[in-house]
This record gives sequence, structure tokens and C-alpha cells, in this order.
Amino acid sequence: MSKATELHEALGAFDKTTSRWGRITMIMGLFFSLAAPGYLVFFAGLDIEVAGILTAFGALAAVFGVIWIVEPLTYFPILGASSMYQAFMIGNISNKLLPAAMIAQATIGVKPGTRKGELASVAAICGAATVHLASLFIFVGLLGTWLVSVIPVDMIQTVQFYILPTVMGAVVVQAIVSQKAPRSAVIALVVAVVVVFIVQLYKPFGLFSTAVAVISTAALAWVLRDRKTLGTPEDTTAESELPEGPVY
Repeated sequence: MSKATELHEALGAFDKTTSRWGRITMIMGLFFSLAAPGYLVFFAGLDIEVAGILTAFGALAAVFGVIWIVEPLTYFPILGASSMYQAFMIGNISNKLLPAAMIAQATIGVKPGTRKGELASVAAICGAATVHLASLFIFVGLLGTWLVSVIPVDMIQTVQFYILPTVMGAVVVQAIVSQKAPRSAVIALVVAVVVVFIVQLYKPFGLFSTAVAVISTAALAWVLRDRKTLGTPEDTTAESELPEGPVY
């Protein structure tokens, strides 16, 4: 059996294993996350009507439902199939796991959407989760009360105000650099500016503005793509040893 065949079989087994256990762990996570609310509704005697729960769910879905579609479509091309299970189980995707995956891919010189890129995402997310848990144990579990008492309140408020723009700005820059698609990057930036500073003033979309920006960017990037280089083979030497897609 050749090395390439062995590698292909190993990756096929990896895909099957992650697909099977990914579904199982996601279902378990859903069960445990709903267990406490379910107990309160049905067994705690709080007299909560099912109609009220459905109404509240519908209201939340109307506001946040678009994210259920936009986030998987946005993250999948970078993270890959196996990392998606990790990311949605752990959380903090955009401000922690996605930057970790992109930095790992850029560091070892692989492209998102490839097998090596997917494996790099898996390793990066494992590392990010480990560092996060260790940091929580040390700086929150052991030193939390003491740190809060010695850090000035103004400093904490300043960090809270600037941390999200700082992280998201770094993610945007890293995405532009790693993707090496200046045309699509310019389109995305122009669409974001138009949606946030022009469209929102005359037709507020709320959280749906994210969906509008993503869909508009994808459509314009496809229409305005460089047709001269479409289908032109690229240097795939680094990926030649790995199968192109998941095997289920």
C-alpha cells in the first residue's frame, strides 16, 4: 500500500470519526443546555405557559435567526468541517477561535479550504481552548477576586470598551492578508461601509444588516470576479499529498 493511499484512508477515518462524534457531542450539548430551562418549565411549578415560550422564541428568532445561517456559511470556508463542530461547541468563534485558526494557517503557509488548512484549524482551536481554560482557572478561579481588587476600575472599563474593536480589527487584517484576494477585500469593505453608514440610516435592518452585507458581498464578488484568471491552475505543491475534500 502506497503512502498516499494510507494517508487517504487515515483522513477518511478522521472525517468519519469527527462527523460521528461531532454530531453526538453537539446533541449532548444541546440536551444539557436545555435541561435546566426544561426542568424549570415543566417541573418547578413556575406556571409558565408553552404559548409564552413559543412567543418569546419567535421574537428572538426574528432578531437573531439570521445569524444561525450567516455564521456557518461565513466560518465554514476557513475552519472546515471538523473544526465547525469544535467551534460551535466552544463558542467565542469570531473573537477567539477564528483568529487562532487563521494565524495557524498563515504561520505554516496553508490556504483556508484545503485539507492542511482544516487540520491546522483543528490544532489551533484545541490550543486556543486549552489556553482559555488554563487562563480561566488561573486568573478567574484562583486569582479572580484579588485581581479585581487591585486593578483600577477605569482600566477595566477601558479594556472592555476597546477589546472587541481591537480583536475584530486584527481578524479583518489577518483575513485580508491570508486570503490574498484584494478585489474581494475591497468589495467587502465598500459594501460594509455602504450598509453601515448609508443603508442603515434610511432603512435600518438591525442584525439583518450582517446578512445583507454578507450576501451582497458574495454576489458582487462573484459578478465582479476576474474572469481572465478563472480556472487558472495555482501552485498546489504544498497540498499535493493530501486529498482535496472530506471523505464521509
